[in-house]
Amino acid sequence: MKTIALRFADNYAPADGTIKLHEDVINEYGYVWYGKFGNSLSQKNIDMLLEMKEKRFLLIKSGGQERYWAHFEDIKKEGINFEAIPKYYRDDKERVKCWFKITKFEKADPKVMSKCFVSSNGSLLSNTSKYSMSPYFVIDYKEEENE
Repeated sequence: MKTIALRFADNYAPADGTIKLHEDVINEYGYVWYGKFGNSLSQKNIDMLLEMKEKRFLLIKSGGQERYWAHFEDIKKEGINFEAIPKYYRDDKERVKCWFKITKFEKADPKVMSKCFVSSNGSLLSNTSKYSMSPYFVIDYKEEENE
């Protein structure tokens, strides 16, 4: 499965953490708009993600071991419901260049990084992500047949 791996950090979020605060919004609205700060994804990558049968991408916690699959319905660059984002970054919403409409976060298998390969060079995501400052990677996820 081709998708993306996107980094996240809790250093910007309140003590409850990024995932928990986004899940609270899902519990209220049925979805949450998850914002990617900085540059947007390319339109090519957005189109690739939106064409997926099973729409999900991998969230990698910077400096930590937490990994989550984010199941999404849509991706937008503007025109979202700002009530459906966590309060802690509503004041900074102008810095967000890409929004993912997420319906569920699923804790990923602890070995997920050993099943992800960077599409551009075939290298293992766990190795590449250690030495790269890139905020996201296009990846090939090699799910085992018996999962």
